[in-house]
Amino acid sequence: MGSLKPLASFGAVLVAVLVYLVGYNYQVAPSVCHVARLDTWPWPPFISQIFSSLPADTTSTVSSGSKRERFEQAFTVIRQELFDAFAAQGVPDDAQNWYRRNIDYNVPGGKLNRGLSVVDTVEIIKGRPLAEREFLQAAVLGWAVEFLQAFFLVTDDLMDKSLTRRGQPCYYRVPDVGTISVNDAVLLESAIYQLLKLHFRNETYYVDLMELFHEAGYTSLESSGFIDLHLQTTFQTSTGQLLDLITAPEDSVDLSKMSLEKFQLIARYKTAYYSFYLPVALAMLMCEIPNSYQSKSTGETVHAYDLARTILLPIGEYFQVQDDFLDFAGTPAQIGKVGTDIVDNKCSWCINTALAAASTEQRAILDENYGKRDAAMEAKVKTVFEEVGLRGKYRAYEERTYMKILALIEGVPEDEGVSLRKSVFTVFLEKIYKRQK
Repeated sequence: MGSLKPLASFGAVLVAVLVYLVGYNYQVAPSVCHVARLDTWPWPPFISQIFSSLPADTTSTVSSGSKRERFEQAFTVIRQELFDAFAAQGVPDDAQNWYRRNIDYNVPGGKLNRGLSVVDTVEIIKGRPLAEREFLQAAVLGWAVEFLQAFFLVTDDLMDKSLTRRGQPCYYRVPDVGTISVNDAVLLESAIYQLLKLHFRNETYYVDLMELFHEAGYTSLESSGFIDLHLQTTFQTSTGQLLDLITAPEDSVDLSKMSLEKFQLIARYKTAYYSFYLPVALAMLMCEIPNSYQSKSTGETVHAYDLARTILLPIGEYFQVQDDFLDFAGTPAQIGKVGTDIVDNKCSWCINTALAAASTEQRAILDENYGKRDAAMEAKVKTVFEEVGLRGKYRAYEERTYMKILALIEGVPEDEGVSLRKSVFTVFLEKIYKRQK
């Protein structure tokens, strides 16, 4: 029995240290006072091993349920962590209430496709259901994408003078908000970095990522860091927004500025990078897929992130073409809104395809009527769209693009263990192929 005394003493000391740290952590941020947060602290290796050996249900606050339900449960944890961190800065109650409303109004409530795609992709790459701690980490990355989406939407709605978003007034139209929404958008973006620090600071690559953030700024995606990837994605998407705004300003219609090539640039920069590439790339990073590796099945060198971009950017462009076509051809009951691309002077796939096919007379009609907030003028534009066979051109584009992307996916080599999978990309493609809303 005497040989057990040192072990008992060590256990008592360890418990005492944990109790002290938990108590201190609770004073600072009650929401992070659970084992899921303690296992992210920079413990000595032997203590980290204790946490890693714990059963899955003791290292997460995300309970059972459907994947979407668990993802939404993770948001309640993340939300409270952010609120506590904001309050810890000593800001007054009215600022805290404003911050809460900002997050609650703008982040949840969407389809969550981008965020859930991170979780789905991690599962596909790992080839199994995720343990609780893995699910929480993937969900944090997914919600980081949703925060990025919220940041873009708040600023986009203000610049476009949009009226509604997700069935409610755009955030800048909420009483007392107005142009304060610009600062609130920055707060939404800053929440991403707080979440990455809180949940990934104990990863071996975290310090390197922070150095990349401070020293490199907008560097190549080849570095493949979480923070750097986010910065690059923000840069890409903001560039797409700039191209969109200066190509087709709402109050100045000039169809000579538009082209299918410019549409493709806007679609890839503004939509494809953050909606399709970012979720997959984050999942690849979490699974520690390297920039390049030699495929055991083919012997070829796989440049994983370049390969993913090669497939996902065309999928994102295809998705934007669908959106543009449905804005013209879909009914409000079908797509959940009234299409406004024509009256808003959007540089859409529809107008650019029509311009490429229009006769001299049809071009004159488009020049005279496009981008005007007049129902009769909008109807004339739609008549030209029908005359040039836009519906048939869309069907041909969809089939051609679908087969092209399938061929790209077929070129993905698959190996045992953690590696890229064809199904990572086919899941995206099949979700949007021939979609009607």
